[in-house]
Parts: sequence; structure tokens; C-alpha cells
Amino acid sequence: MAKALHFIIDKCTGCHQCELACSGMREGVFATERSRIRIFELKEMSKNVPYACLQCEEAWCMHACPVDAIFEVAETGVKVLLEDRCVGCKVCTIACPYGTVNYYPDAGKVLKCDLCHGDDMGPACIASCPTGAIELAEREVVGASGAPAPG
Repeated sequence: MAKALHFIIDKCTGCHQCELACSGMREGVFATERSRIRIFELKEMSKNVPYACLQCEEAWCMHACPVDAIFEVAETGVKVLLEDRCVGCKVCTIACPYGTVNYYPDAGKVLKCDLCHGDDMGPACIASCPTGAIELAEREVVGASGAPAPG
């Protein structure tokens, strides 16, 4: 079965180390706005919620892309964005029901987690998290409604 990032919300302190590690690994700069993983701060609940691409089995972002800039790696099920092919139309950001494909205006392209595909070290966010709030786990099969499929 395919893998995806699994977040343990109660362990997340909102330190943003995962965002910095991601942007450093993928973009060569430490800038949270250029990260493929994000931390959503629920201030009223004093919670930090990390989120990134769920690597959906039925990847609506991939199907919506008019230039085939997103493809699935057959061996792993990981959905990878070919940044040189992306034209910045943002259709994939609209198609993603979870809001995990982000547009980066300075580059005119989208950013999407690919679990650090091609890097032997694995996802940089996992290694950088000081509290162990991020794990690589079997991907849940997501149904058409966006809810986990009955199993």
C-alpha cells in the first residue's frame, strides 16, 4: 500500500521546523512560504495542525492538471509534481479537496509534497520534527466524499 505523511496533532508544538526543513531540502532556502508542508494554527483551541498532500489514491489534482505536470510513481503511489512542466494555472489547487497543493506566486508555480521523492534520506520534515509529530504511514484509502472509505 502507498505511504503518506501521518500527523500526530497533540505532539505538534508549532515550531515550524518541518516547514524550514522542507523548503531547505526542496528549494534551497529556509522560508516557510516555500514549504510543501504547512502548519495551520488554531489559536482559539491552542492547537497546531500540520498538513501536506495526502497522496490520494484518486488524485484529483493530477487528473485536473491540463499539462500533466503531476504524475504517479507506479512503485510507490507517490504523486510528484514536475515543476518545469507546471504552467501555474492553479487548477490543481482548486481540484484538491484538502487544500494541500499551494501556489507560490514568486515562481508562478504550485508546490506539492512528494514525500521527498528521489531523496534516499526520506521526508525532511520527519527528520527535523523535534517531537515526533510526523510519521510516514500507510495511506488511508480516501473515498469520493473525502471521508475514509468503509473497510
